[in-house]
Amino acid sequence: MYFPDSPAEEAVAAELAAVRPALEPAYTGALGGARAAVLTRLWRALAYEPLPWVVGRERGSGGLALRLAGGGRLEGPLPDAYATEAYVQEVLLDGRPHRQAARLMTALGVPHGEDFAAELDGSTASLALSRAGQPAAGTEDPAPRTTREWEQRVVDGHPYHPNCRSRPGFTVAEQLAYAPEHRPVVELGLVAVRAEECLVTGGWPAELRDGGRILVPVHPWQAEHVLDGERPRLSGVAAHPLMALRTLAPVADGAHVKTALSTRLTSSVRDISGYSIETAAAVSAFAQALSERLDGRLHVTRTLGAATAHSPDLAAVLREPPEAYADTAAGERVLPVAALARFPPARSAAWLAEFAHLALSVCLRVLELGVALEAHGQNLLVVLSATDAPVRLVYRDLADIRISPARLAQHGLPLPPLSGRLITDDVAALRRKLFGSLLTGALGATAGSARAFATAFAGAEAAGLPATADREALLTHALPTKALTLMRLSPGVPGDQWAQLPHPLAGG
Repeated sequence: MYFPDSPAEEAVAAELAAVRPALEPAYTGALGGARAAVLTRLWRALAYEPLPWVVGRERGSGGLALRLAGGGRLEGPLPDAYATEAYVQEVLLDGRPHRQAARLMTALGVPHGEDFAAELDGSTASLALSRAGQPAAGTEDPAPRTTREWEQRVVDGHPYHPNCRSRPGFTVAEQLAYAPEHRPVVELGLVAVRAEECLVTGGWPAELRDGGRILVPVHPWQAEHVLDGERPRLSGVAAHPLMALRTLAPVADGAHVKTALSTRLTSSVRDISGYSIETAAAVSAFAQALSERLDGRLHVTRTLGAATAHSPDLAAVLREPPEAYADTAAGERVLPVAALARFPPARSAAWLAEFAHLALSVCLRVLELGVALEAHGQNLLVVLSATDAPVRLVYRDLADIRISPARLAQHGLPLPPLSGRLITDDVAALRRKLFGSLLTGALGATAGSARAFATAFAGAEAAGLPATADREALLTHALPTKALTLMRLSPGVPGDQWAQLPHPLAGG
């Protein structure tokens, strides 16, 4: 039996006792698994990321030892670069066992480690809370039909980030009220802003206008904690939160609403930049034209409208739901790739190989044409036939793709009227964007281990992939992945930092 044994774990337990005491036993019972899950993610980072205070790595038959600056030694099991199950129960720092990621980070004594340790503590406690709120075994629908229900099953958050469930600024009551894995219904607020004080791109529906004012949808957490002086009117729009937490699907169907949520979840603050609003309509139109080159194998959800009161804290994007691209009458359904770990057919090597072939062939073709998708498990969805075969892909959220003018020109495609961070001809940046999201994110996490990933990858390659320079690079190089822990320990370094993971065909 585990008991709360850290500041965050104890704080969650105390809040639960006040707001949902019936969940306390389940929360306590989930602490051991949550600690192992976060420690496993941290061990992956320590094993593979270019952390400046790790000066050597020694593999042996019994495990991995890290030599630390200053002479310390950290020992743990042999790492699996693509494992999603918690297999690390403890590691030894100079012979002393550590079973909690936060305490290990504190003991390492590295720069910025104290702040990161607090995040790890919060991630562990929130993960235990998320797991505690799940339906009892055997009571959950084994085959839900809606995308939203599948999104709610992604309980553990990011498959590899130690901050998989970090939700700073959220009380226990707010997590229960707003987090998708707890299955709440959320009522959005509306802030009325004079039209001349807003930037609007694309269409903005009449129901979100009030005379000369734009009604900007607002997440209730944002309204409570960030929008000082603003008192949003209630919209009457009840909605289900999706995996992204700040993106919601109306109960009555219709456009998905992406709201600003100005707190740091995993690594990023989830506000909405002015650049994203400015470029939303042009990028969406460009993506629709590009998808026509893919023979119906890829659909991109359209951005229907975007608005900002010239503030990243007060903005919203309306997006077409992915279900628009499934023929429900024929028995098709849409699953986010992050949910495939809970999808029984995905445990089959043959199914995984078929899905990997679809995802790789489509995304490599898109990259050849000039666009690197950020195809991680949240942005990428798969349409399944009535027999559960993967038949095509759906991509949503165009805010962080990369577009190559040179590649577009080679294929006679017009460059959209854009500048800024979305535009680059840097081959390394383009490949990192796709490979670091699709390969070391979505496909690796779906497989769940280096061995299963190698089998799926080999099957996809045997079925034939586009004969491009990107494919050759994919087959012959180590795979890039975001160095998520290094980034959290480098607060003064802007932009993404990267690590290299062993290719699945070379072992994990």
